[in-house]
Amino acid sequence: MMTDLDGAFAAVAERVRASTVRVHDVRGHGSGSGIVWPGKGLVITNAHVLRGPYALVETHDGRRFRATLCKRDPSRDLAALQIEEAETGLEPVTTRDAAELRPGELVLAVGNPLGLVGALSAGLVQRCNARWVVADVRLAPGNSGGPLADAVGRVVGVNSMIAGGLALAIPSGAVSAFLGRRVVRA
Repeated sequence: MMTDLDGAFAAVAERVRASTVRVHDVRGHGSGSGIVWPGKGLVITNAHVLRGPYALVETHDGRRFRATLCKRDPSRDLAALQIEEAETGLEPVTTRDAAELRPGELVLAVGNPLGLVGALSAGLVQRCNARWVVADVRLAPGNSGGPLADAVGRVVGVNSMIAGGLALAIPSGAVSAFLGRRVVRA
């Protein structure tokens, strides 16, 4: 029997899943995840997911779009892609400044680990600073570049790696700085 809380969490997960894409390096260097970010056709991922100037972006429902690398910062492990088609119908995420997070808040990670499209894991924020959001969510190869979202589905970070068994995500404020935009508070 599903409770109201289960139903609400499942709805949040589905919203975040709809804005999470799979990013394929067209040179065959692998794939990871990406986030449909606010801005027409903009996708954010990790720099280590994409080596070349182009990518294939695949949605959770199987649609595919060609994208061009428009910005990359290996030191922050961030990359921005621009989908080449004018109309994609993709819904961008809502963001939240990760600086507002407190230890113990529920977060969820969505990505494509080990080829499992739209896989979800949940956990708690352990700590947060300007460099990382640290959470006890389970990540695996293919989660890189995917969203870390709060309990209502606002993206607070970009999943990047595992260290000491904990997930490290690049805070949403760092993504805004990378893009040259102010942090939008929701």
